[in-house]
Amino acid sequence: MPSSSRSFDIAVVGAGICGLAHALAAARKGKRVVVIDRDAQANGASVRNFGFITVTGQQEGECWNRALRSRDIWAELSERAGIPILQRGLLTIARRPEARLVLEEFLATEMGRDCKLVEPSALSAYGDGLNGAAFAGALYSPHEVRVESREAIPLLAAYLEEQLGVTFLRQTVVHTAAPPRLDTNRGLIEAETIVVCPGDDFHTLHPERIAAYGLTRCKLHMMRARPARYDEKLPPVMSDLGLVRYLGYAERPAAAALRRRLEAEQGDQLANGIHLIVVRSADGSLVIGDSHHYAETPDPFAPESVDRLILDEYAEVFAGPLPEVSERWIGTYASAPDRLMLIDCPCDALRIVLITSGTGASTAFAIAEEVIGELYG
Repeated sequence: MPSSSRSFDIAVVGAGICGLAHALAAARKGKRVVVIDRDAQANGASVRNFGFITVTGQQEGECWNRALRSRDIWAELSERAGIPILQRGLLTIARRPEARLVLEEFLATEMGRDCKLVEPSALSAYGDGLNGAAFAGALYSPHEVRVESREAIPLLAAYLEEQLGVTFLRQTVVHTAAPPRLDTNRGLIEAETIVVCPGDDFHTLHPERIAAYGLTRCKLHMMRARPARYDEKLPPVMSDLGLVRYLGYAERPAAAALRRRLEAEQGDQLANGIHLIVVRSADGSLVIGDSHHYAETPDPFAPESVDRLILDEYAEVFAGPLPEVSERWIGTYASAPDRLMLIDCPCDALRIVLITSGTGASTAFAIAEEVIGELYG
């Protein structure tokens, strides 16, 4: 790279969804942006997820509003970057009366805007193949969009590079990042401001700053499966287990009774952090998940018993035989017991941004707008 191109307005360290979101926000302000990443291509949590931009169920307040804004940006990028939106909306199934009460309380909040309660007899309007007669009801939300992460992230990077002039330095390790310089294995990079988006790498850059937040890492199981039959009309689907994980539901008073019943009836699923999300891909396959296990260094193993618990919940929600699993993988992401995200400010021109709740696809674009807005007024 010529020395004249080694100076930028802003350097973003990390090319996952958080880093790309900051690059987008800065480029839209007309800044000269470089994105630096140690890998040759996206390989972490940003491509190992559902690609499901979830609004309904996010925690009331800032997180929910960020999800709405991020959803809008994904919709813009669908046209500008050629990222296909494969599904829209969300159908959250209430298998139990206690779950229906949670949904009813949710509908009474601001977050229930434009959502509606669906009676079991009316579920067929959203697609066939559900065990509708066994349900207490469902909530339909029109707010969500679904992309294929493993395709969307490279397409977003290509759009930033080709259309917005963002420079990418792949296979480049940043040793130190202190404005106005970054020392890398490819030499010195100069930047007026720096945003570090380390994902779940807590030790390479500014480890003493990150350590103060008491972070850990979360491992999840996911599967791709090919059903014998799946109605293309069905939106993404969740179920009761999600109502005690997603804070927009879990913070409703009725959720306490639902949790007690789930602890009695599905204790194994709760112990493994399982809740059900099912989304459909362009080729007709389903992405099914997921689970949550926490450790400072999660092991790389994916026990079949955990996948079986996920598929057991699938079988309660969907009629017919279990789909044939064609692919399995794990992902890891940063997690915190007391916050959904963090923005650390070591100095005026440096920010460290971590999303600590597995909501990167759903909230990163809005978070990045806030960070870049603050840095550049």
